[in-house]
Amino acid sequence: MIVDDQSPVIEFLASPSSHHGMPVDRIDTHSAIVFLAGERAYKLKRAVRFDYLDFSTAALRRTFCEAELRLNQRTAPTIYRRVGAVTVESDGSLAVDGRGSAVDWFVEMNRFPQEALFDRLAGAGRLDLALMPPLADAIAVFHTTAAARRKDHGGAAGMRWVVDGNSAGFAEFGTGCLDAAACQRLTDDVRRELDRQVPLLEARREAGRVRQCHGDLHLRNIVLLDGRPTLFDSVEFNDEISCIDVHYDLAFLLMDLWRRGLPRHANLIWNRYLTATQDWAGMPLLPLFLSCRAAVRAKTSATAARVEPDATRRSEFEELARQYLAMADDLLHPPGPVIIVIGGFSGSGKSTLALALAPAVGAVPGAIVLRSDEIRKQLCGVPPLVRLGAAGYTEGVSRRVYQALIDRAAAIARAGHTVIVDAVYASPRDRDAIEAAAVDASVPFAGLWLDAPEQILMDRVTARHDDASDADAEVIRMQQTLETGSIAWRRFDASIAPERLLSAAEAFVDSLPLTAANTRLA
Repeated sequence: MIVDDQSPVIEFLASPSSHHGMPVDRIDTHSAIVFLAGERAYKLKRAVRFDYLDFSTAALRRTFCEAELRLNQRTAPTIYRRVGAVTVESDGSLAVDGRGSAVDWFVEMNRFPQEALFDRLAGAGRLDLALMPPLADAIAVFHTTAAARRKDHGGAAGMRWVVDGNSAGFAEFGTGCLDAAACQRLTDDVRRELDRQVPLLEARREAGRVRQCHGDLHLRNIVLLDGRPTLFDSVEFNDEISCIDVHYDLAFLLMDLWRRGLPRHANLIWNRYLTATQDWAGMPLLPLFLSCRAAVRAKTSATAARVEPDATRRSEFEELARQYLAMADDLLHPPGPVIIVIGGFSGSGKSTLALALAPAVGAVPGAIVLRSDEIRKQLCGVPPLVRLGAAGYTEGVSRRVYQALIDRAAAIARAGHTVIVDAVYASPRDRDAIEAAAVDASVPFAGLWLDAPEQILMDRVTARHDDASDADAEVIRMQQTLETGSIAWRRFDASIAPERLLSAAEAFVDSLPLTAANTRLA
């Protein structure tokens, strides 16, 4: 709701004469107006008041401009420059940081090309998968080092605030757009799941997993600057929105990627983030978090439809709201977990297949991949790309690696997520042990074994670079002498093209009894 007339300030900032004659482009949102001139952007907060935001006075707008600058300099210091004032001078004219009294405030930023926004890149089919690891790393660093702990927010009460807001929004703005019975069913189901997860939500709040996060972490608020994914426009106006569980912060991005038909991107970020943070404990909350994120979008889309004067645009918002509502319901009811193991000698393509298969199986955003090469480096206390000597490959170290795979796979499956384990598994004892772990966890098991001629294996390991595996031609020759025993797992010809191997593996996993249907985008 607009509560004050800012038209003189808006007219002033929109005029080229206020920017040394440079042309001015304008971007309007419900809560701000951004004026783009030359190499700068000037963000003016609208004089509005909503139930979740209050910019109704100049003093409040100054406070929130300063908060926006402070919070966003955590992740985007090269974008956010300063807070400036629009002043009224003695002759009644307006000026930027003049001698007169301030009548309004703005955030000055360095301008960046709109084409570098991740939602633009995704829409154009140019969001490079290679950008996902550094994006996940940036979010992980932000969550673990820059986001302040906030035990006074989040937890069960924080999620109830989200659910109650969605329910109220459905009732107020969903009429004529959203099916009331479907909204009520979703709300009831979400509340039941929230009640079930209260102990974990509270344990994470007490453990410091609720932090001053971004709060609005979707593709439109990520930009590629100097070749690096950069988070910007974090929420400064409401701590209920930004002081949240770190996994709930990440869930917005995962949901957004999945909604846009980018499951491989979402899965890669999820896996990389978990590896970087080792925050496995929050996994059971992801269906709830993803569903709530989609429900928020259903509510805001319905709200936008209600106030949209153009009939075509209004119809588009209404359809989007219905799609998000259906997505929220699907996300809350994920398929059951499976333990999938891909074995085979070095160079057979286990890691390539695991990463390709992961987005297609299990709950959104797909399976979690455990790679023995990476776990070995973790246990030895070295970065993934540091080569290990003989001491890293003793029988004792290998025992620890395979036990860690069992422990982590079982924990992930019990948390409700499908896991893909990538390791050689030449030993019958190791194969039996991982199968037994699936039985103990009461989840289905799928064992895949990849075969390829020795020369292909050697060619592949020789061509590797920037990889956690230390295998070379000598390792391949040694593996050829191993006594693998009878391999009961489904065997695949790994010398064929990767896309054919992936298709065959997907068909095999889909055919397994007791395996829930894969979650895929239509």
